[in-house]
Amino acid sequence: MVKWLAVQMTEEGERFIDGVWAIFGHGNVAGMGEALHRYRDELPTWRGQNEQTMAHAAIAYAKTKRRRRAQAVTTSIGPGATNLVTAAALAHVNRLPLLMICGDVFANRRPDPVLQQIEDFDDGTVSANDCFRPVVRYFDRITRPEHLLTCLPRALRVMTDPANCGPVCLSFCQDVQAEAHDYPLSFFQPRIWRIRRPMPDPRELEDALAALRAAERPLIVAGGGVLYSGAEAALAAFAARHDIPVVETQAGKGVLGCDNPHNFGSPGVTGSGCGNALAARADLVLGIGTRFQDFTTGSWALFDRDCRFVSINLAGHDAAKHGALPVVGDARMALVALSDLMGDRRFGWQDPAARDSWQEAVRAVTAAPVAAGLPTDAQVIGAVQRTATDRTVAMCAAGTMPGALQVLWQAAPGGYHMEYGYSCMGYEIAGAMGIKLAAPERDVVCFVGDGSYMMANSELATAVMRRVPFTVVLTDNRGYGCINRLQIASGGAEFRNMYKDSDLEALPQIDFVAHAGAMGAHAEKAADIADLEARILAARDRDIPTVIVIDTDAAPGLDLGGHWWDVAVPQAGDGPRLDAARARHAQNAARQNPVD
Repeated sequence: MVKWLAVQMTEEGERFIDGVWAIFGHGNVAGMGEALHRYRDELPTWRGQNEQTMAHAAIAYAKTKRRRRAQAVTTSIGPGATNLVTAAALAHVNRLPLLMICGDVFANRRPDPVLQQIEDFDDGTVSANDCFRPVVRYFDRITRPEHLLTCLPRALRVMTDPANCGPVCLSFCQDVQAEAHDYPLSFFQPRIWRIRRPMPDPRELEDALAALRAAERPLIVAGGGVLYSGAEAALAAFAARHDIPVVETQAGKGVLGCDNPHNFGSPGVTGSGCGNALAARADLVLGIGTRFQDFTTGSWALFDRDCRFVSINLAGHDAAKHGALPVVGDARMALVALSDLMGDRRFGWQDPAARDSWQEAVRAVTAAPVAAGLPTDAQVIGAVQRTATDRTVAMCAAGTMPGALQVLWQAAPGGYHMEYGYSCMGYEIAGAMGIKLAAPERDVVCFVGDGSYMMANSELATAVMRRVPFTVVLTDNRGYGCINRLQIASGGAEFRNMYKDSDLEALPQIDFVAHAGAMGAHAEKAADIADLEARILAARDRDIPTVIVIDTDAAPGLDLGGHWWDVAVPQAGDGPRLDAARARHAQNAARQNPVD
């Protein structure tokens, strides 16, 4: 397996599997561990601190590489393997390649039950690794050594398939890992894996063309598929030639620079004011590489009921959502073909002044505070923005910052990395390391709240040991401020989100600076926004991660842009807060049009 993986190449002459993250235990140390050591010069192995966060780093690497390269993770059986399930789901939702090689029980069953074996009383073929089946694109259990001849090519085929791309779990029985087998020499010949670019069906292009010709107010919703296709230039040319406004999803943010006149920010729940105004008036939405998540569509209450949808996507599952006219194919190829068919038809229905007004509003809320008191999340974003260059990548995953960053961050092309398909707390620090490994020339700034930091921070030590520098801006609002605000907005009482509402015997005295410093990072606390800016600039000269802690105000939300999000409100219960929440929910739900 290791020898084979080492010769699977990209068109650029690099290994498709860059290397392997490993935590060894019984189930992979004697088999995979020995093989990785033997071929350590051909395929590097890296030691991490937690199986889930090692996989998060690998996922961030693949996302940064636009799915052109990937990394693998190997684990023991039992908790080592099941620690990966969350990361597998994250990769699945985001359509990102990840190879997981997990130890499993003995195929010969002689020592059953082995340590950490889950026994199904009714099915002798089941193990804990069956947990992966719903959250991977390909699962295989290797119970004979010759299975590698078929399962390995299948695994790489999935990971390099632009339509079916996602995580793979190879569940490798630990006794089989140690068995010898005579493999054909031809199996180990180097192979090049190409990412195909399927042309859309001409009939689907004609349907899309007819819909666009009939429209007066088309709007482009650009998703992550634009980046994976490398279609940024094609999209910019298409929008300019036909004068169509563009809004970017979380995964698509940065496909156009913030200064592009056709970029009107973001749509939906965390949408810009000018972008959502366009979405409400659009009579046709052209989705490109988006899966139309509920945040993008405002839980399907954002668009007019008579609005039509055309969806360019490699995955037929995504292309046909919401009754859209599907155009199944590569985004770049589809845009070029569709533009040629449209000729010089221009629309020009957007209001440039609205875009200017929105950007002025963003500058106002992100400006440095003039009054005393704790800064807001928006002011923290403003501090980082003012220090940013065209090499800066802002990244995050969960809490307040993803929504605030989508609305406020002015991204240079390629300057935004958000894991919001799964919005997984704990992705941030490991993800920042993965981005920096994939793009060492980039200046990576990781936004993380105190809650996410507490959930998963151990790969900070890995980054120190490997000398992978990035900057962590740790905003401490003393609890789960984002969900606390959602709890209130949904009619609930403040309960068990902020430390102050958790009936604790004593409020926590967490010294984040001391904690990060104990793992070897350069750690410090910013006194205010001006101090934060200075410390961010100084961090760029270090060869280890820098953690900058700043206390923030948990109470204020963004109160800028945005749209309704469908969060279920209890139908029973008393109190004015619940009554008001129920009334708001009923009013907004009446506008939903979730036809599929």
